[in-house]
Formats: sequence, structure tokens, C-alpha cells
Amino acid sequence: MNDHCEPFAADCAVRLATELIAHTWDPVVLMALRAGRRRRIDLLGAIAGISDKVLAQTLRRLHTNGLIVRITKPGDRSVAYELSELGASLSDGPLAALGQWAIDHADQILAAQEHHSTVSGDPAAVG
Repeated sequence: MNDHCEPFAADCAVRLATELIAHTWDPVVLMALRAGRRRRIDLLGAIAGISDKVLAQTLRRLHTNGLIVRITKPGDRSVAYELSELGASLSDGPLAALGQWAIDHADQILAAQEHHSTVSGDPAAVG
């Protein structure tokens, strides 16, 4: 990473940060792990709408990026996951703030989507 890169260049910090949450399920899994260590089966039950395959891919991606830690115990086949220090800093900071922003402005966003749908005549434009 270049300390003197242009702010919106492809290899700069904003792109790096957004790539960490660009996949739909990454932020959801990170936020689910804020509650503490969980096994994959527990995450699967706690996160509505995610398939086992997609959860496995998400956990692998988050682990590769250093955001979660994979925990195994010798002689035990079960695997658990928890936030790394880096993952906790992302979840407790920017993701928590983004989540709160979404809560605070959900009505405005939904109203704008509804307005766009009405003006454009495209019912698929909403949500």
C-alpha cells in the first residue's frame, strides 16, 4: 500500500476497506461474531437466509483477510470462529456505525426507493 497514493486510486485505503465488506454476508457474519465464539452450525442457525456453502465461503474469506480466527482443539473435530483483534476493530467501529446509520435513516432510504419506483414505473427498483 502506497502512503502517497491518490485518495480514490484502485490500490488505496478506501478500496481496501470496501473490499473487506463488499460481499453481502461478510459484515453480517462479522456482526454475528460480536457476541463471541461460535461454531459454524450455530452461525448457520443465527443468520437467516445464508446457505451452508455460502457461510463456509464467507468464513474462509474472513479468515484469509485476518478478520476472524479459526479455533480447533486437539482431538476434537469441532471448529469454532471468533473475531480477531482486527475483526473486532472493524465490527465494533465502522460496521457498528454503519449499522446505526442504516437504522437511523431506513425510513428515508425506503421512501427514496419507493419514490424512484413510482417515478420510473419500475417495481423492481424498490429494495
